[in-house]
Amino acid sequence: MEDKDFLQFIANVKKMTGIDLALYKEAQMKRRLTSLRMKRGYATFTHYFDAISKDKELFYEFLDRMTINVSEFFRNPGRWDVLENKILPRLAKQSGRVKCWSAACSTGEEPYTLSLILLRKKLEATILASDIDEGALSKAKQGVYTDRSLQDCPKELISKYFAKDTLSYRISEEVKKRITFKKHNLLADTFDTQFDLIICRNVMIYFTEEAKHELYHKFSRALKPGGVLFVGSTEQIFQPQQYQLEAEDTFFYRKMG
Repeated sequence: MEDKDFLQFIANVKKMTGIDLALYKEAQMKRRLTSLRMKRGYATFTHYFDAISKDKELFYEFLDRMTINVSEFFRNPGRWDVLENKILPRLAKQSGRVKCWSAACSTGEEPYTLSLILLRKKLEATILASDIDEGALSKAKQGVYTDRSLQDCPKELISKYFAKDTLSYRISEEVKKRITFKKHNLLADTFDTQFDLIICRNVMIYFTEEAKHELYHKFSRALKPGGVLFVGSTEQIFQPQQYQLEAEDTFFYRKMG
């Protein structure tokens, strides 16, 4: 009965939002959503779905739990050093103006980190930043962050590009202006093409092997030859050649051809 209830919930969510929860790892997703449903006092997923389809706050909370919006500036700083000093100079030399995409950008720390690096390197670029969660995108557009989000951000960048309020830091318009935020479902929507750099980190871990396989193909097709896919520290791609990719550095994959 319980499984039938959850499967019906998956079908209802897909019908209402286009989000296919069947493409996420089931045990992980079910555990997370069950704890949220019970916390909110709903005995079944049927009752919970009725509630989220009528209550916007509950719906955004559901999306938030599903997508795990945890991010910081310069997360895993060593990898950003490689991007800044090895990958971006090559891409700029190849393309002049670097076309970038921060996919599943959550609350914006990642595309803003990229923008800060591009400013520091004085490189011309455009950045598309996308996520499935409108609540996360709304926070990203505001560009207001706590100390915790900025713990790995270099102090000179904080003093130059952030205005400090009592409890938070507001990012400057100079950092914001090259970024376009957009709602986008990685699993269902079409991808733009001719990217020099795609960053998609700490997202693939939530998807089934089949969904990952399809996404790597789509990312590869979206890259220019010589373009780079930058993935998270738990997301090494085995046999990247099947996606026309090759390792350029740890967690950086270059499009072949």
